[in-house]
Amino acid sequence: MIEYVKTINNFLWGIPMPLLLFGTHIYFTVHLRGVQRHIGKAVKLSVIPDNSAEGDLSGFASLTATLAATLGTGNIVGISTAVALGGPGAIFWCWLTGILGMATTYAECFLGVLYRRKTSDGTYLGGPMYALEYGLNKKWLAVLFCIFTLIASYGVGCSTQARAVTETAKTLWNLPEYAVGMVIAIIVGLVIVGGVKSIGNICSKLVPAMGIFYILGCILILLINLRYLLPAIGLIFQSAFLPSKLPAAVAGGFIGSTLRSAARYGIARGLFTNEAGLGSAAVAAAGAKTSHPSRQALISMSATFWDTVVMCAITGLVIVTNLLKDPSSAKGYSFAELTTAAFQTIPLGNLFLGLSLIAFAVATLIGWSYFGEKAVEYLFGKSGIGTYRICYIVMIFVGSIMSLELVWEMTDLVNAFMAIPNLICLFLLRKQITKPKI
Repeated sequence: MIEYVKTINNFLWGIPMPLLLFGTHIYFTVHLRGVQRHIGKAVKLSVIPDNSAEGDLSGFASLTATLAATLGTGNIVGISTAVALGGPGAIFWCWLTGILGMATTYAECFLGVLYRRKTSDGTYLGGPMYALEYGLNKKWLAVLFCIFTLIASYGVGCSTQARAVTETAKTLWNLPEYAVGMVIAIIVGLVIVGGVKSIGNICSKLVPAMGIFYILGCILILLINLRYLLPAIGLIFQSAFLPSKLPAAVAGGFIGSTLRSAARYGIARGLFTNEAGLGSAAVAAAGAKTSHPSRQALISMSATFWDTVVMCAITGLVIVTNLLKDPSSAKGYSFAELTTAAFQTIPLGNLFLGLSLIAFAVATLIGWSYFGEKAVEYLFGKSGIGTYRICYIVMIFVGSIMSLELVWEMTDLVNAFMAIPNLICLFLLRKQITKPKI
């Protein structure tokens, strides 16, 4: 099964998907005249409530719901896996995916708000499925997108997070996987049964706290490894374009050290962590209180900035500085443990990383349950939400004991299938997307 999925992924993520995604990111960067330059304004708007507008969540709560879904194991395990499989150069491609992907996030969130609909109970529904149906009159594509979103919620948002938590708990504290999976399923279940407002309230408190906590730990490691910081930056850029020139002591610890593998795993993990091009951020943006699509689009764009441009970059630097300090740390570790090896260099590092990973994963489990719910609501109406929640909670436990390698490969495959309808929507409705009105 793993080999079969790998074969498909090697084709999709070899040239087609990186080319399609990078092309989309570059196109909207040009089309929106470098919307990324407004990141300062976007961050400011995220903490200024738009109380006069209608919606289910504040702009900040919507942003944190998006960040909850994206600030997950991709920032820790995903970057570690990307480096293990693609070498240090994968960090550059991941980072570049975040920089350029901000424009795509803006575009898809703009359409998500523009075509959102108000239901009979006063809540708002939106996202690529509504843009596909009401903007393009292509309901069949909207249905496909929702099906892929539903599958992704069990993969991207559920299995990868749950499995990473149980593997970490077993590695660091030797806790049984079954017990950890069950506890995580119960905790997340208690939150998601409360609905959108419960999710928004939890995310607005959990996301900022866990982000600051993790960054402080990374900064401490970088201060300890300060003499290796500039060489690490140089190694990342060198490995991104000239992997064959890597020092033997470092290159020998990686499974893949080619330009293709660096780009493939860097871009794939970049998409996994920031989800620019998947359309998931647009689902959360559609529920925000906002007076204009461009306002919430800017706020949502900042999620990609925080997630990939900041968090993934700092994780990558932590890993590479530790590799330069101790090249042997690249050997004998599983995909998830390059980050673990770095954190073991500080006091209580295992505890610190374990708590960070669990918080990130739980937040993602909560955030992605919301995306899955909206897909189910589009397909089956509100009557299907209860069944979905039960299946989601069960899948948390199932995912917690699955093979991590299979989980990651399945995640890449589902990401590709989910991105295609959304990218079609973006290109066909590109003339509806306007620059920020600042």
